[in-house]
Amino acid sequence: MFEYNKKTNLPESTGQAYPLQDVREPNLYRDFFSYEDIPRVVFNRRLVPMDVPENFWITDTTFRDGQQSRQPYTVKQMIHIFDLLHKLSGPKGIIRMSEFFLYTKKDRDAVYKCLEKGYKFPEITSWIRASKKDFQLVKDIGLKETGILVSCSDYHIFHKMHMTRHQALDHYLGVVRECIETGVKPRCHFEDITRADFYGFVVPFAAALMELSEDTGVPIKIRACDTLGYGVTYPGSVLPRSVPGIIYGLNHHANVPSELIEWHGHNDFYRAVNNATYAWLYGASSVNCSLLGIGESTRHTPLEPMVFEYAQLNG
Repeated sequence: MFEYNKKTNLPESTGQAYPLQDVREPNLYRDFFSYEDIPRVVFNRRLVPMDVPENFWITDTTFRDGQQSRQPYTVKQMIHIFDLLHKLSGPKGIIRMSEFFLYTKKDRDAVYKCLEKGYKFPEITSWIRASKKDFQLVKDIGLKETGILVSCSDYHIFHKMHMTRHQALDHYLGVVRECIETGVKPRCHFEDITRADFYGFVVPFAAALMELSEDTGVPIKIRACDTLGYGVTYPGSVLPRSVPGIIYGLNHHANVPSELIEWHGHNDFYRAVNNATYAWLYGASSVNCSLLGIGESTRHTPLEPMVFEYAQLNG
């Protein structure tokens, strides 16, 4: 099957199906990620095209992931920083959303105070445990969207969750349905995507989410999380480490629209800014950052340089 692409002015192949590969043994890519050696970058010299979205933007996780490697901000500090993010975002919403924890009274107090500002940008969103109780908390506070952790590598599925891929897929879809039934838009965090079996799990899972989105009429965002900073942008590098390959695959093979694709990078190998920029260039509308790059493990994509990357690309 094919259809005419108005952007490229070419008839392009469609309808490619990638069924879930429910393997008995986890695919841990030990040849890439040996415990005795530096992770390897492997090439197959296959290139995917750049496909810059019509609109792209920044999202912020300073009040969520940014608080996991330092003394947490006070309510007063969060309000002040939120004001600065609003000012930096401008009327066009270059910083589209800001993500908060909701676990403690202090976090919730900060959310209420920031909501009282009435700012259009950044919109306040949350990150919660995947439970009906937490979904209801998000709705009661008045937030429209929340992040949900859906780990996608076999390291997590087999060794942390002790499930098969099929069991994980069914579990995740059930959680997302619960979120939608509560009246909250889900944002699915594909944790550890740069160690995941891309065509065996990531694409079929993302495609299933898009089918659910079509059935319910609720947009479901996918955040591609480079949890260990393994992403690379070298031309012709192979999955699961290729940032262009990940974004292209989500968009082209799983039919995830650009505006529903977000990149969340860590800086283990000092490639966070470069990887985030390439995510934009290859079809993700959103990149997730924190102020000064502060955050769990080895820090995140810093927000400040991404503002300049945005300006260089988009004026």
